[in-house]
Amino acid sequence: MPSSATKDALKRKRKLAGSEAPKKRRRSVGSDDGMDVGTQILELEAQILESKKHYNNLTKLFDYIEDYMDNSELSMLSAVACCRVFIKLLAAGRLLPKKGLSEKDLVVVQWLRERYLLKVEAQHLNNKEEYQFPPFFATNLIKTLLEECGSEVRKEFISEFVDEFDDIRYFTLRAVKTLVGTWSEDRQFFDTTFEFLSAIDGVPDSNDELQDFYIEKPKVKSHPLFSVIQHKRQAQDAWLALMAHGSTKDRRKKILNVLVETIAPWFLKPELLADFLTDCYNMGGATSLLALSGVFYLIENRNLDYPSFYTKLYSLLDRDILHSKHRSKFFRLMDTFLSSSHLPAALVASFIKRLARLALSAPPSAVVFVVPWVYNMFRAHPLCTFLLHREIRDSELKKLVENEGFGDPFNPDEADPMETGATDSCLWELVQLQNHYHPNVATIAKIISEQFTKQSYNLEDFLDHSYNSLLEAEMSKDVRKAPVVEFQIPKRIFLPQDKDSGVADNLVVKLWEF
Repeated sequence: MPSSATKDALKRKRKLAGSEAPKKRRRSVGSDDGMDVGTQILELEAQILESKKHYNNLTKLFDYIEDYMDNSELSMLSAVACCRVFIKLLAAGRLLPKKGLSEKDLVVVQWLRERYLLKVEAQHLNNKEEYQFPPFFATNLIKTLLEECGSEVRKEFISEFVDEFDDIRYFTLRAVKTLVGTWSEDRQFFDTTFEFLSAIDGVPDSNDELQDFYIEKPKVKSHPLFSVIQHKRQAQDAWLALMAHGSTKDRRKKILNVLVETIAPWFLKPELLADFLTDCYNMGGATSLLALSGVFYLIENRNLDYPSFYTKLYSLLDRDILHSKHRSKFFRLMDTFLSSSHLPAALVASFIKRLARLALSAPPSAVVFVVPWVYNMFRAHPLCTFLLHREIRDSELKKLVENEGFGDPFNPDEADPMETGATDSCLWELVQLQNHYHPNVATIAKIISEQFTKQSYNLEDFLDHSYNSLLEAEMSKDVRKAPVVEFQIPKRIFLPQDKDSGVADNLVVKLWEF
């Protein structure tokens, strides 16, 4: 019969065989443990997953991400550790506020939820069958990007997420609209948001293009994420919200610079831009020049009826237009507006005469464009060629003009291009330009006096000239023979001449002694 000691030993043996090996409790990581940083990061991650009492280690991991920004390897290791932690916590359901949890546990869950990851949240926190995009993204993430992050971070976010994933773009635009409505008239907010929205391109053309999603696709095909109309509406609303803050001239110029290429393609109803463009077009100056392309876009695509359009266009032809940095863009559009053969000859003649008059005081880089443009206008509107050669057939009037001169009937101060009297005038200004000090300008001006054998000139060859380009063209020419600047090459300049040379000293030597 076995003794009591033997029974106790057998009992302990069976107990150990039927149970798991006891877990070894992990020691809390401190700053003075002597571990290298990489090992500390991995140990912190393991402790978090082991027990909820180590959740505060998340704060240490976040600190490592910021403290070791100069060491990309350690910073990335900390970020990856955080990512693994949240994925496992979310998959285990530890971030769901379940019934029966104590108030203390609910506080812990809320604290963790404020630090989770977007993609994993969408997979594990949505218990409903319908599609739900995490609200955290629309509120905190975009707000932080616009208010606190630098431009490089925003560009990275747009290139890596907004341009790549349709759902990210959709909710980003919706968040921007919401946030802009809460901001004050702060210049920094406007500039940052404008830069952010302007960088979002890739306008979808059809529903079939909406296939790239960052989180799981909605199960219902009628969901707004599958609709191009809904995507464009979010962008349209975001831009309209931002344009409501564009009250200053500088802000309007920024918007006008990208309106046709970047903003208008997003609009379901481009005519919503009509009021903004009309106000800008009526402001005058550079703002009107920039608004012209937008007005033309609406005229061409939406049949916008702008009253007195050519009268307003004519008023933009002032002394500053040929000196403006927007000159090339303006004249490209004006050439398009005046290309129609249905325009009255009196209207076209006023534009020709006005530009010819302005060319008298324009820089050479502008004159070299005006003359070919006038040539093209004559080819497109033959009825205006009477401006070139107007003979006085009345002998008495001819004698009077020869004795007393000729008064130009053109009225440059008349605002209505149909009432300027340009049809009774002539282009004597272009004749004067044939004697221009710049040889290139004088040569080009002479094409008006020659036979019109060329169908038309390509204006792109003349529009972008400047003083610099004209100078470079002259400097790049090969000099076959050195130009002579003196009839007699002087032997001395700042010293007295030899008495036997018979050459008088120059004025500098006479006035100063060296």
